Amino acid sequence: MNIFGWKASPFSEEETAGKWIVFGMVSIGVFMGTLDASIVNISLPKISLFFQAPLSGLVEWVIIAYLIVIAGTLLTLGRLSDMIGREAIWVTGLAVFTVGSALCGAAPSLLFLVISRGFQGLGGAMTMSVSPAMITHAFPSGERGKALGLIGAVVAVGTSAGPTLGGVITQALSWRWIFYINVPIGIMGIIAAIRLLWEPIRISSAKKRFDPVGAALLSISMTLLMLGMSFGREAGWVSSTIVWIFATAAVLMVTFVLVERRMAHPIVALSIFRNRLFSAALISSFLSFLSIFAVMFLMPFYLEDLLLFQPGHACLVLTAVPLTISSVAPLSGWLSDRFGSQVLSSLGLAVASIGLFFLSRLTQQASLFGIIWPLIVVGFGQALFQSPNNNAIMSSVPENRIGIASGFLATVRVLGQGFSVALAGAIFTSMGGAQAGAVLARNTAQPAGPFQNAFVHAFHVALLTCMVIASIGVFTSLVRGQSRPTAN
Repeated sequence: MNIFGWKASPFSEEETAGKWIVFGMVSIGVFMGTLDASIVNISLPKISLFFQAPLSGLVEWVIIAYLIVIAGTLLTLGRLSDMIGREAIWVTGLAVFTVGSALCGAAPSLLFLVISRGFQGLGGAMTMSVSPAMITHAFPSGERGKALGLIGAVVAVGTSAGPTLGGVITQALSWRWIFYINVPIGIMGIIAAIRLLWEPIRISSAKKRFDPVGAALLSISMTLLMLGMSFGREAGWVSSTIVWIFATAAVLMVTFVLVERRMAHPIVALSIFRNRLFSAALISSFLSFLSIFAVMFLMPFYLEDLLLFQPGHACLVLTAVPLTISSVAPLSGWLSDRFGSQVLSSLGLAVASIGLFFLSRLTQQASLFGIIWPLIVVGFGQALFQSPNNNAIMSSVPENRIGIASGFLATVRVLGQGFSVALAGAIFTSMGGAQAGAVLARNTAQPAGPFQNAFVHAFHVALLTCMVIASIGVFTSLVRGQSRPTAN
């Protein structure tokens, strides 16, 4: 039974079950992608030991290859989905991800594993790039925010479950099973999607010509950008190699814009940015990830190096953020369907800013409750912001631009998270926090006081910077106005 079909409105009133089947299918891909992005980290030491390779070498690329491929292909895949169909891209992506997972699990060498992770990342990018578009197309405007909020909850659950599940699987079985676990789930998802959602590939008119030059410029520039962020902290942000990478990425991006302005059928129709609601909401989304993701990066150092928590205990404390997001995101999405998104998203970033401020006041004497409640406030603010803002972005574009809007939504998340780690890490390290944390973690006989003070100061400055960024996001969210979808 093909319950999706292709109509001007994909579901009649009698087909209400159909949209939730679409939601279920999308949830499978989203959960697998977000789970895999976080589940691998905990197994890197075992992978390093198995292949007898240092963690600082090729092993890093097990994570980096996955992220770079995703960042480099999201927007191009979003454009392709507008051209040939979203379900075709999504089902193909799930198949690629599943095959990539099997190859990763069976990897005979570390290089083979890295290449397979890149292939797996391509599949992840295909599902990530079209998932919001599929939800937007399937649900009417009055229910779209709720559905996007539920997807946000799935993302939060997948992210939070990754480290714990990865640790259990690696300990009970082996690191290979963190990849093999995706295979049966992926196969079932593919079979169900083909039976229920499949649509014919639809390349028909000259209006849908693909722009290979623009796609190449965009992919290479985004890949270089992620590459620079991945190695900037290790190589030094002002090292000649990192400066060259960022400079080349900037030149290619400027070239991309100039080329796209002259193309009849560009990868990205730059006219989409004339829509103030779309542009401002996209900027707000980037600022939210830039400011809030740093919490998940810095807090493990605070908990483990300064307070000497065990990694497992630190992980449990940090689940306060994704658990709060998964609880609140569906509600905030539903509220945006009823009352609009502008006030909710602005209020959300304001709440997150308050949480960041109180996190920046933590010291070495903080109680467990004193740590958890600001984390809950940050998670609540992020959830209150994200679902309404995503709803605004996806509802602000016309039908023939939903795919590229979905690609932008995923891209700003990836870039925001990458820049967040780079910025917070640069501030924390340059102010001596990383060095002080390393001394404290070793429990040396040296007096702890000066190192604790240095750590806390660097930690405070990094989080206060994030608070300022989130506050700017409040402003961009407030001034975006109410705009209608552009005609083309």
